[in-house]
Amino acid sequence: MRSIKYLALLLVLSVFLSGCASSLANFGTGKATIGGGYVTTTHKNLLALPPPEQKIVVAVYKFRDQSGQYKPNSNAVSFSTAVTQGATSVLIKALEDSGWFVPIERESLPNLLTERKIVRQTREGFLTEAQKKTTEILPPLMYAAILLEGGIISYDTNLVTSGVGAKYLGIGGSTQIRSDQLSIYLRAISVKNGVVIKSVYTSKTLLSRQLDFGMFAFVGYQALLEAEAGLSTNEPTHMCVLEAVEKAVFDLVVEGVLSGLWKLKDPKDMDSKAIKNYIKERKEVEVKYDKEGGVKEVKESVVKKEVIK
Repeated sequence: MRSIKYLALLLVLSVFLSGCASSLANFGTGKATIGGGYVTTTHKNLLALPPPEQKIVVAVYKFRDQSGQYKPNSNAVSFSTAVTQGATSVLIKALEDSGWFVPIERESLPNLLTERKIVRQTREGFLTEAQKKTTEILPPLMYAAILLEGGIISYDTNLVTSGVGAKYLGIGGSTQIRSDQLSIYLRAISVKNGVVIKSVYTSKTLLSRQLDFGMFAFVGYQALLEAEAGLSTNEPTHMCVLEAVEKAVFDLVVEGVLSGLWKLKDPKDMDSKAIKNYIKERKEVEVKYDKEGGVKEVKESVVKKEVIK
């Protein structure tokens, strides 16, 4: 009877180990997959925004990690940053996907100016006078009406840690969960007067999970069986930055519409699902406390500011 019991345990353990091995193979050393990118729910909402009356030309000089956080490492000092340093590229892609903005190149402005200088010098040195008259003049660079600033402000680790486990006769397992959070601020500045016309804040939670299983038992006289297996998954930090940035762009568009900073192509689109869902979400988040400590709803305020058309 005892041998049957341990045979059953060995069967369960073999199935578990094979499943973990398969998952680890696909997770770490499996075949690489190529796709069109990570599509989030926030990205779908961004694409669902109603069209603008006129696209807004915006410039982004720098939108990077300002948290100063390094990757957590319990064994040694790590100088690798906790979040991506390419958030500017993520923001520009989100601005383009929204259909509301025309982003112009500013992060690599020195390279752009150098290339334009090479074009002018080449034309001056190698074209004849007749060719210069027929060659199209290099147009001036486009200027922006809005300057976007901000960055990844914070990256907080181990906000929530929890776990559960159980063992019986040397056989058992455990699971652990950890929650981190990153925060992003994005503000729109009028180039005409330098006024911050709108500022938005978003945050995203990162989840990490770890599963362990172990077996420690005597299967016979002086025969000891010991086995361990485990699996851990971590939400990619880059994907969380992508979701937070896309949410910030979405909030900036809708907040600008509600504040009268920019207009919809069709005023009837104020009743669109995207804007209605945002208004509902904002009412659930924006609250204040009365004198008794109770929560009451914040009244919406409309602010209009002048920007470059």
